[in-house]
Parts: sequence; C-alpha cells; structure tokens
Amino acid sequence: MSGRGDAHIVERGFQPYEGERSGVAGAIRSVSWESIRATLGLGRPARYKIFPVIAVVIAYLPAVVFIGVAVLIPGNILEPEEVADYPGYYGFITLAILLFAAMVAPEVLVSDRRNGMLAMYLSTPLDRGTYLTAKAIAVASTLALVTLGPPVLMLLGYTVEGSGPDGLGGWLLVLFRIAISGLAVSGALTAVSMAASSLTDRRAFAAIAIVLVVLVSPALAAALVEGAGLSPYWRLLDLYSMPFELVFRIFGQPGNFPEVSTLSVVAVNLAWTVGGLAIVWWRYSRLVIAR
Repeated sequence: MSGRGDAHIVERGFQPYEGERSGVAGAIRSVSWESIRATLGLGRPARYKIFPVIAVVIAYLPAVVFIGVAVLIPGNILEPEEVADYPGYYGFITLAILLFAAMVAPEVLVSDRRNGMLAMYLSTPLDRGTYLTAKAIAVASTLALVTLGPPVLMLLGYTVEGSGPDGLGGWLLVLFRIAISGLAVSGALTAVSMAASSLTDRRAFAAIAIVLVVLVSPALAAALVEGAGLSPYWRLLDLYSMPFELVFRIFGQPGNFPEVSTLSVVAVNLAWTVGGLAIVWWRYSRLVIAR
C-alpha cells in the first residue's frame, strides 16, 4: 500500500466549459429525451423494458391484424371501415393506453422527487416551469407511441394494400385527423396522470390513483344519467370515454354519446387538460426543494 508521501496533486482549480452552450432549449430537450429513455427502459436492465414492450405490443397488435385481414381478403369484399375505422380503433386499445399512462407519468415525475434529481435539475438553467415543460413533453411524446402510432400504421398499411383514402387530399385529411386525435388523447391523459403523480411520492400510489380515477368515472356518469335520470351531459364526467369520444367528433362521427354536443366534448377535454396542468403547477410552485 502506498504511503502518504506518494500522494500528489495532479490538477489544480476548475477548467471552464468550452463546448457549445445550448441554453434552456437544449436543457429541455435533454431532460425530455432522458425521461423518455428511462420510461421505455432504454439503457436500463431488461426488467425495466418488460411493461413498456407489452403495452406497445398490445397497442399495435390490432392494427397489424386489421392490415392482415385487409390484405388476405380480396378487395371490395371487406372495406377498412368494416374491419376497424380509425376512431373506432381506440376502442380496442383503450385499456392499454390507460395502463401506459399510469406507468409513464409516475416514472417521469415521482422518481425525480424521490432520488434527489429534481434539485439537481433546478441547479441547471431550468426553473420549475421549464422543468415541468420538459416532463410534459416527455410524457406526451411517450404516450404518442400508443395514441398516434397505431392509427398511422393502420393508415399506411391500408394505403399500401390499396384500401386507403381516395386521392392525396383525402389521405392528408385522414392523416391530419389522426394526428389531432392522437395529440388530443395524449394531452388529456398527460395532464391527468401528471396531476396524480404530483400529489404523491409513491409511484405505485400514483399509478393506482390514475387507474381508479379513470375507471370509476364511467360508473359515476352512468349512475347519474341512467340511474338517477339526470341530463345526458353528466356523461362529461366520464374521463375513460370522453377523450376517445372527441376522436369520433374529429372524424365527423356522432360517437357513442350523440346526445352530447361536440362543443361540450371539446370543452371538457380542454378543461381536464388545463385543470390537470394547473394542479401540477400549483403543487410544484409550493414544493420545498433542498439543494
């Protein structure tokens, strides 16, 4: 073992950073990307990848099946809308989207508060607002894998098979509606799941709360409308159905609750999105962070 006389100083002082400085925008991109990687288990042991892979497979599997049916059955016998129309597709993967949302936001938000990373992030050019912006981008982008990707895959598959929309204008219109639908569903679930994750320091509690809130709301809405005989507009309390009801309206279809106006469906989804984000901001603006 070396003696004390062997110790010597090999460097003195601090060296300034001489690389490119990307500022706040670069910090937001970096935090968003690292959050997405952590959620999907990229660069982590295999056990962290199991649930994300299962959720993504469940979300994409119906699209693959529907495309296969369209390819195997001769043309003009079975049209795409008879297999699964684009807004109706969400009915096959609603539960997968919900479980994915219950996993993503707790991993993105709760982990930082528990392991001390939040204080480290706030010692960078990020403040609380830009930090939450980065996290919201990460959650919404990750959810887009299951809210936006499968319908786009279905559109591309039908197009290649020859059963897609007529003309370039029709194709672009369907693509635009798919994009708006995916973003709308991701936005509402991002806000609600982030709100739940901001109120507890336990990832399991946050995930359970997200699932319970979303799954209990349809029963409550049905009890008020069908049981108590109240106005059909009490259906707007149904957090499980209304984001996907909005998708039907975006595609110009009456949806499952035609008695509720499209304006009301848009308004309630906007209210959940803004309200959820407001809860997150309120919670973090009052959070005491030790550095």
